[in-house]
Amino acid sequence: QVQLVESGGGSVQAGGSLRLTCAASGTSYKTNCMGWVRQIPGKEREEIASIYTGGRSTYYADSVKGRFTISQDNAKKIYYLQMNSLKPEDTGMYYCAAAADFDARCTWRLLVVRDFNYWGQGTQVTVSS
Repeated sequence: QVQLVESGGGSVQAGGSLRLTCAASGTSYKTNCMGWVRQIPGKEREEIASIYTGGRSTYYADSVKGRFTISQDNAKKIYYLQMNSLKPEDTGMYYCAAAADFDARCTWRLLVVRDFNYWGQGTQVTVSS
């Protein structure tokens, strides 16, 4: 059974940084696409970053490009989202999610919610101005 557990959320002032962590268990070689998805109040969930676990390719939404970095420790099955230069509009719930059987296509485009098979419980990020 796949489990994803996020941590690292919290409150920070604008311009600050946070690092989110996702610990995965029960995944297989087929679960080779990890993403971070956020839900801003009043909006639908949107993927903001993805990484192909079989390689090193990544993909970012325009809204976070240059500020956020997704990375992985494959041996430990831990995935990170380093968030720098945070803005109040980054406030929301952040989810770690996994998609199966995407291979390198994982980072050809942003995935949509229905592409993901597994979800964590989410961690709240609040950025104050």
